[in-house]
Amino acid sequence: MFDIGFIELLICGIIALLILGPERLPVAARTAGRWIGRSRRLVSNFTAELDRELKADELRKELRKAGDIGLEDVEKSVKDAIGEAKKFEHMILSEDLAEKKSEPQPPADEKNTSS
Repeated sequence: MFDIGFIELLICGIIALLILGPERLPVAARTAGRWIGRSRRLVSNFTAELDRELKADELRKELRKAGDIGLEDVEKSVKDAIGEAKKFEHMILSEDLAEKKSEPQPPADEKNTSS
């Protein structure tokens, strides 16, 4: 990220020692360390949240795509099954009519002769 070598850090430390003095330098270093740590955590949390959102969005897209494909397949299967049923519907209806015609009907006179 920043290309800072040992010499640059040493020069910054000497300048900070001259400006702040030996009493305030440790406090300033701790404060700077806390700020750097907080900023790193903030950036890390932001990138993690962004990564989670991107993965969730990608997963939603895949689920929608899979759901659409599944629904189309189910719809096609149902339509095909209905078409097949309609092809054989006349056969079933004609068999039912033939069975009704072949069943013997009891004559009306037989009921009255027993009395």
